[in-house]
Amino acid sequence: MRKLTILSMAAASIVAGCSTNPYTGERRISRAGTSAAGGAAAGAAAGAVLGEVIGDRAGKGAAIGAGVGALAGLGIGAYQERQLSKLREQLAGTDVSVTKDGDNIFLNMPSDVTFKVNQADIRPAFYDKLNSVALIFKEYDKTTVTIRGHADATGSDSYNQQLSERRALSVSRYIASQGVGPARLRAIGFGETAPIADNATEAGRAANRRVEIVIDPVESQF
Repeated sequence: MRKLTILSMAAASIVAGCSTNPYTGERRISRAGTSAAGGAAAGAAAGAVLGEVIGDRAGKGAAIGAGVGALAGLGIGAYQERQLSKLREQLAGTDVSVTKDGDNIFLNMPSDVTFKVNQADIRPAFYDKLNSVALIFKEYDKTTVTIRGHADATGSDSYNQQLSERRALSVSRYIASQGVGPARLRAIGFGETAPIADNATEAGRAANRRVEIVIDPVESQF
């Protein structure tokens, strides 16, 4: 199995007491095993690694990450429901789907909406929607935000892997440029390894070319 390239590690994947997302196999912070202090430390580590990717080698990412707060367990569901409602309102009428699974919120952005073919530059027409999403991320700041890039099976494995990474990082960088703390963000390229449709058809390949954003609450046992 080809190893995925992870552009930045998430807080949710490095804190003791994590649980595993059944859909992706990713680790996330456990409500029962994480404290507010642990969430801050995890955010600091995530920011340090992201800083290496985007050129911040002076430790600023780690300092920012230490400020990522944690949610009290009893308020998580309502917090995410409010955020879900705002995201659906902002993205109504676009091809971006907004769904929720447990406490996680998922945005699925078809590449035809966000990028030109074989390019990683965001389409100018999509900036306004990303601006709106970034405002909501700033308002609901007790979360980590994972941007996942995916490709279809056309072309070589290495090309698809690199394209998915560049697209994920492009979206992550733009969101950060709108004031979302870099320590909360991670960008991951999955290449062609996680299809959601049949690559044998054009419709299936179009569905597989996508960027997903996963919004995961930083949870505290308190």
